[in-house]
Amino acid sequence: MKEIIADKELVAYCGLYCGACGKYLKEKCPGCHKNEKASWCKVRLCAIQNNYSSCADCKMFGDVMECGKFNNFFSKMFKVLFKSDRNACIQTIKARGYDEFAINMAANKTMTLKVK
Repeated sequence: MKEIIADKELVAYCGLYCGACGKYLKEKCPGCHKNEKASWCKVRLCAIQNNYSSCADCKMFGDVMECGKFNNFFSKMFKVLFKSDRNACIQTIKARGYDEFAINMAANKTMTLKVK
């Protein structure tokens, strides 16, 4: 099993932190940026098409929650089931940058900020 490390390349397009994800750590997933099987993910596709590292780089929406690709039924279910606040992740990336976000997520051994 891999160790949890701080690596900005492991920040998923939607703001989750792959570096602390169980599937990534067990080497069952290469992480969002390298996961070519995740062609179903509209957030991933949009970010790739626009050359964004994540939704934090988006220029189309002032608030990521206005984006139907980011704020959809599945993301709302994920939020409820896992108490995941991807919007807070994106806002943290915008405020502090990718490096600091990755360091914080790795230090806390979590793939998402939790809904308060």
